[in-house]
Amino acid sequence: MRLFTPEAMREADQKAVEMGYPSLLLMEWAGMKAARVYMELFGHRPAVVLAGKGNNGGDGLVLARHLHLAGVPVRVFAAEGQGGDALLARSALKAHGLEIRPLEEATWNREEVLVDALFGTGLRGPLEGFHAGLVDRMNASGLPILALDLPSGLPFTPHVQATATVAFAALKTPHLLHREACGRLYLAEIGLPKDLLAREDLPEVATPEALKPLLPKRPLTAHKGSVGRVGVLGGYRGEGLRYAGAPVLAALGAYRMGAGLVHLVAPEGTPLEPLEAVFHPASHPTLPPLKAEALAVGMGGGPWGRGWALEALKARLPTVLDADALHLEVAEAYRQAGVPTVLTPHAGEAGRLLGMPPEEVAKDPLQAARTLAERTGLTVVLKGNPTVVAQGSRLSLNPTGNPALATGGTGDVLSGAIAALLAAGLRPFDAARLGVYLHGLAGDLRAGEKGVGLLAREVAEALPRARRLLEGGQAPWPFSRV
Repeated sequence: MRLFTPEAMREADQKAVEMGYPSLLLMEWAGMKAARVYMELFGHRPAVVLAGKGNNGGDGLVLARHLHLAGVPVRVFAAEGQGGDALLARSALKAHGLEIRPLEEATWNREEVLVDALFGTGLRGPLEGFHAGLVDRMNASGLPILALDLPSGLPFTPHVQATATVAFAALKTPHLLHREACGRLYLAEIGLPKDLLAREDLPEVATPEALKPLLPKRPLTAHKGSVGRVGVLGGYRGEGLRYAGAPVLAALGAYRMGAGLVHLVAPEGTPLEPLEAVFHPASHPTLPPLKAEALAVGMGGGPWGRGWALEALKARLPTVLDADALHLEVAEAYRQAGVPTVLTPHAGEAGRLLGMPPEEVAKDPLQAARTLAERTGLTVVLKGNPTVVAQGSRLSLNPTGNPALATGGTGDVLSGAIAALLAAGLRPFDAARLGVYLHGLAGDLRAGEKGVGLLAREVAEALPRARRLLEGGQAPWPFSRV
């Protein structure tokens, strides 16, 4: 599944029309599908439709007609100056006897639901004046809001804070980059030819259908030496033992993702219970002889992080570089050595590598991940919500995960999990996007049980269940299809 920019979506719509697909039919399907979602969520609760003068407003007028025909009380407030298909939708609505009042007169009461059909993907800049004030009133109303295609105002501020959003034809970038504003997300197919939605040049959304074939097979003859062995190098011991837990959590993540054996190279005194790892105590960064197919390096490394990374490079094994192993000169050394490598920075670490504030990275994670991948020549996992996986110009956005994962150690678990998939033979991009997806799904499973307050160890323990759900075709899709 491809993630469309607003510009790419408008281009697809135009091409469909040029191919002979009536644009009015696209609007009819959009409004009809949105009305179906409204009925599913709110039944016959009265609706207030707020329609702009563009095609998004036209979608709202079609929705109003279908709700009216279904017996839902509807009040419509629409902008003047509609043309094209939106004007035809307005005429069809009037033919059913519904009054359309000026948008400036919009009111609502506590029993109603607001339908946001003000602005879709065509917005060029932040809302101002009347429209900004209207959006503020909507958000302050406390009423449920169903947004059509995009919450009006995205990706700028102010914007509608929707209870649910119906995306038309394809998911757009703001749906994942601003998930909180979208609320519950529905994807409505509206009849666009599928070839127009298969744009290889656009970022992909990691879906269960795409990731399930990547799961490493485990035959009946499997043993611990045949399913992938991982070496974890990390930790730091300076004035007392510091950062001891990070490499242990990475080792646990590797085991729970399916590694047959984990070698843990960490400072003496690292607490291992109840981890069944082969422990190699170290008084400084070193690479002891060990049998492994992949490495996870740098977790909790502190001042030793660079040393761990350069020691690990001697093995010439597929490697995950995390935390204190993330340095541009280290990445360049791995690139020159031709070692398959995955970098796993969060926004702060990516900002340091790119020479920009973390806020700028978080503002446009797609561009930041792409730039870092192109600059280093390696695979990049830019952690966040959503997490972005980049390799060259290829981008994958992960739809799983939740704020409960915002706790120390979950990133270490992820590094070990990706290393286990590298050890099982997956290429860096595939290991990264599969590992990120399953890690996020594990977090979703545990958050559904416990909510906020998860421990990283608990996320690791849920990895086998997440893998089993994906393997069995039961992995929940975060978005509903209509």
